[in-house]
Amino acid sequence: MSGHTHSDKHEAHRKLVARLRQQAEDVKRMTAGLDEASLAKRTIPDKWSLKELVCHLDRVQQLFEGRVDVVLTQDNPSIAKYDPERDKEFEKMVLLPTKDSLAAFLQSREKFADRLEKLSPAEWHRVGRHPEYPHYDVHFQVEYMVHHEAHHIYQMYQRRAPFGKMPH
Repeated sequence: MSGHTHSDKHEAHRKLVARLRQQAEDVKRMTAGLDEASLAKRTIPDKWSLKELVCHLDRVQQLFEGRVDVVLTQDNPSIAKYDPERDKEFEKMVLLPTKDSLAAFLQSREKFADRLEKLSPAEWHRVGRHPEYPHYDVHFQVEYMVHHEAHHIYQMYQRRAPFGKMPH
């Protein structure tokens, strides 16, 4: 039988949380063994460095945590579009040492993943209104975050390659 039950849907939520945890490990691995100068080096001209990518992922996670808070505590709230080009907080984050940004990202990722694991199926499907996406709920936000991050982890892989053998 291939009928979908309520628990099958919640399994999808658990898989998303597991992916968030795995991707945090990928970020940690992509930055391992490099000094600050290497992490900050733009190995592809005019494209973000490993450091900038770590800061971007941390910043997006902060924003998505805030969005989850709003959707869980308000009825059908309006969600603002994010413009990374005008993000002053990101600019401040890039000034910090990468090891500090990475540690903050990994710590907040664990807290965020723990929080998501405790959500009920109904909480995963609480909705908000986003200007670009007609169906926007906690599940959509987390899945969007997973795919967005996977894209940037691929970029990290590309930026890391010029420094030699990838850590495993």
